[in-house]
Amino acid sequence: MSEFKLVGTVRTKFGKGSARQARAAGQTPAVIYGHKTETRHITVSAHESGLILRHKNALIEVTIEGKSELVLVKAVSKDPVTQIIEHIDLVSVVAGEKVHVEVPVHIVGESLSGTTIDLEHKTVKLTAEATHVPEFVEIHFNKEAAGHHVLAKDVVLPKGVTMDLKPTDLVASVVETPGGHAAELAASA
Repeated sequence: MSEFKLVGTVRTKFGKGSARQARAAGQTPAVIYGHKTETRHITVSAHESGLILRHKNALIEVTIEGKSELVLVKAVSKDPVTQIIEHIDLVSVVAGEKVHVEVPVHIVGESLSGTTIDLEHKTVKLTAEATHVPEFVEIHFNKEAAGHHVLAKDVVLPKGVTMDLKPTDLVASVVETPGGHAAELAASA
């Protein structure tokens, strides 16, 4: 997982008006909470935070008044029309601590002709050390035929990472396409 850096400025004004002023000045309002510390209200660079938010579960080192701390993005509020980031919720983390995150499932390879891969879980919930969260998990296919199943226990995870699914839960399967079934019937006739 990548580590990114942001500089935060403490916010003293609150409300819609001050949030609009911050966004007009190229800043995004944010809040940091967690680890039984006081909630801190800050602003961060809108451009830099927008680039960082393109990465799922990015570990960010935020520097506020000369002090640095590690945070993960908990939630992001965007304007539904303009897609401008209006607010970011950050949660403070400590190196070595386990966190619960959701990561996408990537398919590597392909199934047999006339079939398709049906992904039951486009994302999976993982428990991992805060500083070693994978960006995604991979499921490998090598021209498997219809009926092939990939269960949670078959997904290869990095060391120290566990999946919040039962080992027998279905993650993906190979199913026959309607066109593939018609080709099979024509071949057997």
